[in-house]
Amino acid sequence: MAWCATAAVPVCQLTGFVHFWCGYPAGMVELRPPLPDSLQLEVTSACNLRCAMCLVRYRPPVNKLAGAMTETLFRQIVDEVPTLRRLTLQGLGEPLLSPYLLAMVRYAKARRVTVGFNSNATLLSRDRAEELLDAGLDWLHVSLDGADAGTYEAIRDGASFDTVMANLAGLVAAKRAAGRDNPWIRVVFVAMRRNVAQLPALVRLLAGVGVDQLWVQNLSHTFSDADPAGQYHQIRQYAEDQALWTGEDRAAAEEAFAAARAEASGRGIQLRLPRLVAVPAAAVHDGPGCTWPWDSAYVTSQGVVQPCCMVMGDDRVNLGRLGEQSFPEIWHGPAYTRFRQRLAGGGDPPEVCRGCALYQRTF
Repeated sequence: MAWCATAAVPVCQLTGFVHFWCGYPAGMVELRPPLPDSLQLEVTSACNLRCAMCLVRYRPPVNKLAGAMTETLFRQIVDEVPTLRRLTLQGLGEPLLSPYLLAMVRYAKARRVTVGFNSNATLLSRDRAEELLDAGLDWLHVSLDGADAGTYEAIRDGASFDTVMANLAGLVAAKRAAGRDNPWIRVVFVAMRRNVAQLPALVRLLAGVGVDQLWVQNLSHTFSDADPAGQYHQIRQYAEDQALWTGEDRAAAEEAFAAARAEASGRGIQLRLPRLVAVPAAAVHDGPGCTWPWDSAYVTSQGVVQPCCMVMGDDRVNLGRLGEQSFPEIWHGPAYTRFRQRLAGGGDPPEVCRGCALYQRTF
């Protein structure tokens, strides 16, 4: 599945399992597939930061309790999907703000579901890290978009670079002290024109901390399907100004990627880098180019079911609401079927898919 750090980035930093199409002929695509084995749940829509590339920045703040997915809704979803094997607990908010997070991790683990989430790590104290280890967390991805305080704090408004680095080191130390392989630790870097030059320095920094992997991704969406003067105009403009796929400063981005690759190779850090040039799925495949609506689903904290985490904004696509219908009813319902049908056609995907970095192969 894809990952997104909470933003025009990703709500998807997703997990690193990118949903690209496998190449089935369009006529063989099943429009009412079996229930998925993975889900992404927005356990809270509240956040303690106002990151420059995130939709949260451009909307009114959400109260921590009001924005939390309830334990009742969480358990309903997990219980209604007996095929579930992998669960991502994140969305537009910061998961560590959810008062039910530890209980959710334990509930998933009791059902032998692999579980993890992405965090800005500002609240990841040593005590909280040890609680997550004890609960059985399988992976944790930490957002870090710079190698120094000035760059990072200008992007992650409200965060402290020193605090995040200390918390990240504390997580590694807690994991080693417990003698455990999990949680798998990945740092996620949202590459933009304003920070891409810092990638080589970040690799060096993370090598000293003991991080397993650095995952570099582009901004997740152009928002080109949204009204240029509407409520998404600010984040749309940000993507136009900062996205690497626009071609601006391409040489500088390629130079930074090459230097980061060399640094990672010499220090034993796994490094993932995105494409800088879009390759529309319809141009290279007969199928839809993305299997999210067949493999998984995204559920907001209020129970709105969406096709993926890349959409951002529950007003953009709503395939059904839990409480009014069960998850299986929504998964096999007419709205999902129509969405899959359009995506499977290749040449005329849903509007929200057209500007998606996964669909364009740049995520």
